[in-house]
Amino acid sequence: MKTLKIAIQKSGRLNDKSVELLKNCGLNFDNYKSSLISPVSNFPLEILFLRDDDIPEYVQDGIADIGLVGENVIAETKVDVAYLQRLGFGKCNLKIAIPNQSSIQELADLNGKAIATSYPVILEKFLSENNITSDIKMISGSVEISPGLGLSDAIFDIVSTGGTLRSNGLKPFIDVMSSEAILIGRKGEENNPLIQELIQRIQSVLRAKETKYVVLNVSKANLNTVIKLLPGVKSPSVVDLAQEGWVAVHTVIPERDFWGKINELKAAGAEGIVVMPIEKIIL
Repeated sequence: MKTLKIAIQKSGRLNDKSVELLKNCGLNFDNYKSSLISPVSNFPLEILFLRDDDIPEYVQDGIADIGLVGENVIAETKVDVAYLQRLGFGKCNLKIAIPNQSSIQELADLNGKAIATSYPVILEKFLSENNITSDIKMISGSVEISPGLGLSDAIFDIVSTGGTLRSNGLKPFIDVMSSEAILIGRKGEENNPLIQELIQRIQSVLRAKETKYVVLNVSKANLNTVIKLLPGVKSPSVVDLAQEGWVAVHTVIPERDFWGKINELKAAGAEGIVVMPIEKIIL
């Protein structure tokens, strides 16, 4: 059986989460901090640790079968790859930001202005779609300082919390793109059985992360009311307790639904509510 190769970021904001995801998929590997290639001992897979900018092209060219990389990096490198699975982490927005005292008020005001960025391809596409002609200045590194140095009138960069913008006297102006970590594959290879098995493992981990296992006690008189508040994957499990007239209800629900219904559950007579994490959910 052919060994798959997956490319992930060697260092940077996606590295820790990528390694954590693969470990949670039951994959055993070591020495990823000191090696460019790490074999997985219990699955036919090798992990390549690369610069994030190189990952999309490695996948497109078949050097790696699949890759885990930010959506913004895929767009910037203009590769032709298959999106296999959104991963729900590494979320950020790419925005145009301007100085707090800037005279720029609407999109058309960017005409003739200089914009500093590390993402010229994405920016150029956005400006072209909106019939804006600006002077795009490619800068590697901290683009936030360029307006203060008189190098540009605006910047285009990744914005997570906005703290870096504020500390440099900038404010968000236009949202251009939302991004998150994506599992990508080479076009035409999506149905490879090993890739599909790995995707199934990833999906089971992602589902588990968003859900909780809930156990609670309730009198049989209030059981139907509680069940209506706790829809599970299919339906809750109900087990008789030693105390006459009482049952334990077991279910799996999205955590966001549970916290919104906690007061309703208590009002319906639920007691001894226990919430536990789930390792994996396989449908």
